[in-house]
Amino acid sequence: MILPQLLWRFLKHRDDPVFYAMQADDALRWLDQCRVPMGAGTRALDLGCGHGVFGDRLARRGADVTFADASNQLMPEHRNARFVQVDLDRDTNTFEKLGRGQYDLVVLSNVLEHLAHPEQWIQSAHELLSDRGYLYLSWTNWLSPWGGHEFSPLHYLGPSIGPRLYDRLSKRKRFHQPYENLFPTYIGSILKTIRTDSGLEVVRAAPRYYTEFEFLMAVPGLREVVAWNCALLLKRRS
Repeated sequence: MILPQLLWRFLKHRDDPVFYAMQADDALRWLDQCRVPMGAGTRALDLGCGHGVFGDRLARRGADVTFADASNQLMPEHRNARFVQVDLDRDTNTFEKLGRGQYDLVVLSNVLEHLAHPEQWIQSAHELLSDRGYLYLSWTNWLSPWGGHEFSPLHYLGPSIGPRLYDRLSKRKRFHQPYENLFPTYIGSILKTIRTDSGLEVVRAAPRYYTEFEFLMAVPGLREVVAWNCALLLKRRS
């Protein structure tokens, strides 16, 4: 369980590069347990890459990594890496830009809750994967303790009252605005979309920061609250 270490790091240093590296390394540990190939010969896409920390970890293993996001904010050592500028909410030619069927591993980490239409993206996500490809999908579901991001736990008062109360109490500038760059998402509805309306199937599901408690993901309702961040390993439907 890496959650205590992450909380300690966040309290001392906020979300610095080491914080994100800890997240990525722990996710790769879980993917190793799931026997997902991530070494030489693996064509990987770090989608919504931000500074590219996750992709960096894959590149260190020998994977051939493509980075993609709405703007290039890659760390200096990857400034010359393969980068595709793509806005998942606004671009209508996302899959043409990225390449259909090109990737053995696609990573979408902590991005889904920032998409206005996450189900719509999931319905077509399989088009990025090769026949043996996997999708690692991880996001902060709305009813989790961190669902409101910086205005948590006031998000439990709702997407309107919670942020307003946070602004009044904290007097700090808030980045996340519900229904503008943060959208309530639910594990149950995402799983339903995957199972009934996509070309994907679920291989494993776990609370990202304590994957040892994978059994919690089988309990509807409870999983919405106790999974701090939902991690899904998906593959193309056969």
